[in-house]
Amino acid sequence: MTRILVIKLAALGDVVQAFGPFAAIRAHHPGAEITLLTTPPYAALLRDSPWFDRIWADGRPSWSDLPAVVRLARRLRGAGFARVYDLQTSARSSRYRWFVGRRAEWSGIASGASHPHANPARDSMHTLERQREQLEMAGIQDFPPPDLSWLEADLSGFALPERFCLLVPGASPLRPGKRWPAERFGALAAGLDLPSVIIGAGAEAKLAAAIRAAAPGAIDLTGRTSFAAIGALARRAEFAVGNDTGPSHLIAATGCPTLTLFGPDSDPALCAPRGRAVAVLRHAPLAGLEVAAVRQALAALRVG
Repeated sequence: MTRILVIKLAALGDVVQAFGPFAAIRAHHPGAEITLLTTPPYAALLRDSPWFDRIWADGRPSWSDLPAVVRLARRLRGAGFARVYDLQTSARSSRYRWFVGRRAEWSGIASGASHPHANPARDSMHTLERQREQLEMAGIQDFPPPDLSWLEADLSGFALPERFCLLVPGASPLRPGKRWPAERFGALAAGLDLPSVIIGAGAEAKLAAAIRAAAPGAIDLTGRTSFAAIGALARRAEFAVGNDTGPSHLIAATGCPTLTLFGPDSDPALCAPRGRAVAVLRHAPLAGLEVAAVRQALAALRVG
């Protein structure tokens, strides 16, 4: 049996934007044994997906942890992979070509790759177009829509109302410029015609509290949802508003109408979420974006 390796280590938004490539690789290699090399959060997310036969979660050991690096190198070398699709295309993942062995075909940017993504403008492409072109250069031509029916979870414990929307007020704590102020999320929520459900990591509970101070009917689920639960919530929500962060990408991928807010810290031309109904609103600085402008963009999205 042909053995294929796919590398995608992080982060959530990047993993979500690889759903299409994952589906294309599986369609191109229907009889192969396909292994995903990733990290623990995304192993849990993708375990029920239809794209992989095996998932390895030890894809990013610290370089200072020599025993772990050696274990990974031996695991990759001993697996007998015939081809590797490096969708991470980082300096780290490119080094793994030496671990896998030079006999394996390699799609990516590693030196000596058999199927290099040889476009000097690759870094100026949106992630989805860049990955599609990379796979086309490796001989993949069929790109079926990814089936996300597996992205499901039991929501009965949340006591949700019949109608609700999602708010995603968090983003990387290392990049505060990517966060629209929680008080403005609160003002937005207070003027909506349905209750809001706030999602995010447990550390973002303070943001939820600020929103609920303005909109007491909002429901705080920060720290309580798995990635699969976010997908399930998105299928039931009427719409979502969020910052440029991983959960916004996941919500958009399900087809939920999603308005994503961008500041100058990231470029939507390179990384905006994609989905059936997605709108982007950008302002510099993001903290200066008025609630009225968000309401107007949201109204257009909901009508569309």
